Amino acid sequence: MNKTRIILGGTMVGALTGLIAAMLLSRRAERNQRETAITTGEGLKLGVLVFGLLRAIASLSDD
Repeated sequence: MNKTRIILGGTMVGALTGLIAAMLLSRRAERNQRETAITTGEGLKLGVLVFGLLRAIASLSDD
């Protein structure tokens, strides 16, 4: 039961984070009056940041 709660909670946090990220990306595109697109460099930076976040979460129990 506890494992299910953790997975559902993580899913909700991930969905909410994705929604906020999409809203910010859309707002930036409207402000700059251009298409909503992420450059290759921005995508790479985001990937590295997400990977670092997942590593930090995985190491929480190591303390």
